[in-house]
Amino acid sequence: MYINRVLDIEKLLSERSLFLLGPRQSGKSSYIREQLHPSPALIYNLLDRRLLLRLLADPTLLRQEVEARDLKNCVICIDEIQKCPELLDEVHLLIEERHIRFLLTGSSARKLKKAGTNLLGGRGRMRIMHPFSYIELKDKGFSLEKAMYRGMLPPHFLSLDPDEDLDAYTNLYLAEEIAAEGLTRNLPKFARFLQTIATVNSQIINYTNIGNDIQLPRQTVKLWFQVLKDTLLGFDLEPYTKTVKRKAIETAKFYFFDMGVVRSLRRLKTISSGSADYGEFFEHFICMELKTWIDYIKPRTLFNYWRSTSGFEVDFLLEGEIAIEVKSASVISAKHLKGLKALREEGFIKRSIVVCQESRPRLIDGIEILPWEYFLDLLWSNRIL
Repeated sequence: MYINRVLDIEKLLSERSLFLLGPRQSGKSSYIREQLHPSPALIYNLLDRRLLLRLLADPTLLRQEVEARDLKNCVICIDEIQKCPELLDEVHLLIEERHIRFLLTGSSARKLKKAGTNLLGGRGRMRIMHPFSYIELKDKGFSLEKAMYRGMLPPHFLSLDPDEDLDAYTNLYLAEEIAAEGLTRNLPKFARFLQTIATVNSQIINYTNIGNDIQLPRQTVKLWFQVLKDTLLGFDLEPYTKTVKRKAIETAKFYFFDMGVVRSLRRLKTISSGSADYGEFFEHFICMELKTWIDYIKPRTLFNYWRSTSGFEVDFLLEGEIAIEVKSASVISAKHLKGLKALREEGFIKRSIVVCQESRPRLIDGIEILPWEYFLDLLWSNRIL
């Protein structure tokens, strides 16, 4: 069963080349096969070892095959482009000489950055493909508990045995991905690193404490965090620091890209409503919906969190003017509004929202109390920002 994705790259690809990056199994290949129209004139899948070795030995084979078919002004797809960054010089040349638009997919930006591609000198754009979003699954049997347990990667959300698939993903694929980056041979230590940072998912990063827990130098911890970000397995949520009345903390939070991966790494059997884990996973869910909406619909939107040194906090800010607090409570009271009210005193907040488990939207002192389904419907219909 193929489920249509919200991401729309056809217009972008009709104008210029595009890097489509995303974690493994997020659905890039299925999207190209099932949803992209018109289909690419040629597809090079660099997971094909024989093809990859040929192109590594002679990247000009790409140009030779294009010239043999006399292809012009069309789309060519190269899947897993990070496995052969040397192809990008040929891609650049074919864009210039034959006006070909390239769809370049991959699961890591590290080797592309190292090659200094800089998005083909401005000749290509970039989009990130995420796991499923709520809006894609809303009419396909979505439930929040199922999403927290399985995660939102398509193979896991649709799996008959999500535990086994998630275990394979976290224990085999993640280690292989890091090994492919060539940055560590100590995979057992890296596996321990993954389990440790899964316990601090959605929290402020402290490299020193994490290093002490797993007996690694602080610089190694920082390097491995960067690997996770370059391979799109997680991202930093930067702090908002422009408040005047209350000094803000200036350290980022880290979020994994998928709830199921976090649950698997932490060896949690269930995510029960009312538990401490449930509130954290609920926040993670809303965070990923916001991140996906930004990357699909409103790229370059500022996305931050805010915490004052005195302890006030707001989970998310959009464009520095829409404040969003996430609470798993089914009844919102004054104690849940302290962070929003403190931030509103700065004078630049245009809209304050609590996303929660209440059943109907209401208003408290100018702060919107929104059920999470209602909030996400507003978000995906572009009525939040």
